[in-house]
Amino acid sequence: MKSVIVIGMNVDAGVGWLNVEHCSMLLKPPLSLNFRFSPQTSIFRARNSRNSRMAPPILSLALPSNTGRVLSIQSHTVQGYVGNKSAVFPLQLLGYDVDPINSVQFSNHTGYPTFKGQVLNGQQLWDLIEGLEGNDLLFYTHLLTGYIGSESFLNTVLQVVSKLRSTNPGLSYVCDPVMGDEGKLYVPQELVSVYREKVVPVASMLTPNQFEAELLTGFRIQSEGHGQEACRLLHAAGPSKVIITSINIDGILLLIGSHQKEKGEPPRQFKIVIPKIPAYFTGTGDLMTALLLGWSNKYPDNLEIAAELAVSSLQAVLHRTLSDYKSAGHDPESTSLEIRLIQSQDDICTPQGSYVPILGSLSQHK
Repeated sequence: MKSVIVIGMNVDAGVGWLNVEHCSMLLKPPLSLNFRFSPQTSIFRARNSRNSRMAPPILSLALPSNTGRVLSIQSHTVQGYVGNKSAVFPLQLLGYDVDPINSVQFSNHTGYPTFKGQVLNGQQLWDLIEGLEGNDLLFYTHLLTGYIGSESFLNTVLQVVSKLRSTNPGLSYVCDPVMGDEGKLYVPQELVSVYREKVVPVASMLTPNQFEAELLTGFRIQSEGHGQEACRLLHAAGPSKVIITSINIDGILLLIGSHQKEKGEPPRQFKIVIPKIPAYFTGTGDLMTALLLGWSNKYPDNLEIAAELAVSSLQAVLHRTLSDYKSAGHDPESTSLEIRLIQSQDDICTPQGSYVPILGSLSQHK
């Protein structure tokens, strides 16, 4: 005989109670048990609309993980892995509590012939933040942001950063300034100045690609040395950690990372040579930034190790994706590919670390 445990909660005259019903699948009369508990006042206890003392504690706050609690503001698709769908699961695998806010909710990513869905505006984002604040739920160790499509929404994100830091001054803001790639702008032009003048100064870690780093610095990157200099310019503007996730120099794909532990000191810089894969994948930037957040928090003083582990996981995901599409008889160079995230969870949890960072001075300016 199979059975189901049903747990409900109610509020009664200042005392919370739990009702547990043991219901058999044969529809016998249920056995009901009531457990009473004394209300306690705590920042970890969510407020109830009738009485703020009666809701249970939020365990991700009362018993936090060793890694942290992340608020991730990104896009969402019902099918496929981009935005939050690409970032939340890997961070959870790495031990983080992650609360996603979906800046858009689409049926699929926009590379398909059609898509439908909804777009969150700045006021709706702020409503969610106020809802969290009203229940003492705004304590986060990290904020992660990705693609943002409007200036008003981006300005609201800046308000969110300020609000979160008023609760936790040590909040780390990891920003992927998604604006474009390979010379093509994906967002309205006015967002570039907002990122440059307002977002970069409050970011803790920045993960632009080559084109985005050029937009943020006004500096043309044509060599490894130029990549280093772009990182230094970004350090001067705000973030202590900068990773330019992809730079194409003479057909060679590089990641260039830079960590300035103290303002005014020379940053520790490195590069990782990344093998090119003859295919185009969606969601890779979102996944990469999530992995960089996850591993850099575990190795706060060794950004190069964090980058090595992130690159190793990402490459493993891409190789598995490529192999699976080929097994299904699909030409991987004919369309963009949806990454095989769930099938690659072991590679996310235990990356092999086979992409060794090269430390020290890179090539000179050309």
